[in-house]
Amino acid sequence: MQNNIIDKEIGAIVGNILADYKENRSIDKLDLFRQPQKDMIISVLQKLIRIIYPGYFRDGSRKFYNLENDYSVQIEDAVFCLNKQIARALPYAERYAGRSPEDPEVEAEAQRLTVAFFRRLPAIREYAEGDLEAFYDGDPAAKFREEIILCYPGAYAITVYRVAHELFRLDIPLIPRIMTEHAHWQTGIDIHPGATIGRNFFIDHGTGIVIGETTLIGDNVKIYQGVTLGALSTRGGQKLRGKRRHPTIEDDVVIYAGASILGGETVIGKGSIIGSNAFITKPIAPGTRVSIKNQEMTMKNASGQPTGEVTKKELEQDETWYWNI
Repeated sequence: MQNNIIDKEIGAIVGNILADYKENRSIDKLDLFRQPQKDMIISVLQKLIRIIYPGYFRDGSRKFYNLENDYSVQIEDAVFCLNKQIARALPYAERYAGRSPEDPEVEAEAQRLTVAFFRRLPAIREYAEGDLEAFYDGDPAAKFREEIILCYPGAYAITVYRVAHELFRLDIPLIPRIMTEHAHWQTGIDIHPGATIGRNFFIDHGTGIVIGETTLIGDNVKIYQGVTLGALSTRGGQKLRGKRRHPTIEDDVVIYAGASILGGETVIGKGSIIGSNAFITKPIAPGTRVSIKNQEMTMKNASGQPTGEVTKKELEQDETWYWNI
């Protein structure tokens, strides 16, 4: 009895939705077996993380008795899985638009790109080692390097960026962005794979950091949570594609929490220190210290009248007191 209404309506519901798929909009695309598979790309990413940090992250799906043999299998598995996803992604590139992933030219290019990427893995690992040392040297709370690899969201976000950036440099569509957005969801740190980041990059805490596509960051740079390295305006939309929109951060710069540095012509000179909550849209000379004057704290009662120090007794009498900072 309880299902009678659904039984009567289910056919119409299904029919209406299937008919809605025929409106020829972007969201109506029905091509499931030729699309890059997001879950498989994330799985490949996790395989690559295990390859970059052998001995830290185990693949629980297999038993192994010889570490070298196990990693040989993992590397081969990652190669073939990534190759398949690259073949699915290439038809989104202008030069292969409309082609099938099974097209011989697409398959050959996917294999070439896969080999080119895996040949760059030792260089990615070299960057990862430098980043790890920057974290360890920069954070006195880190007791062990293992703690950073296993626990720090900033280290994870940077490693994912290092992987995705190499794929981005090879002009592989979709896959680099899927990887960095996965890290974004996991950590709250948003690094576009197109950004260029030098050696020994340290993110402290990290939540809320945004690093835009055309950002250039030098070596030995340290940034804190809530920092935005962004564009001045995106009102130009697609007309701005390919243009420098994001700032340049030179070597040895420190950027404290909440700072916003915007614009493609904005350069933060070598060795500068940018204080918390600074808003910068113009170049800063090397060695400059930028700070915001301490904000004045005022206290008012519920009727809006200024008051001095709030006592415990006053708080007990009126729970509507607040501090306006």
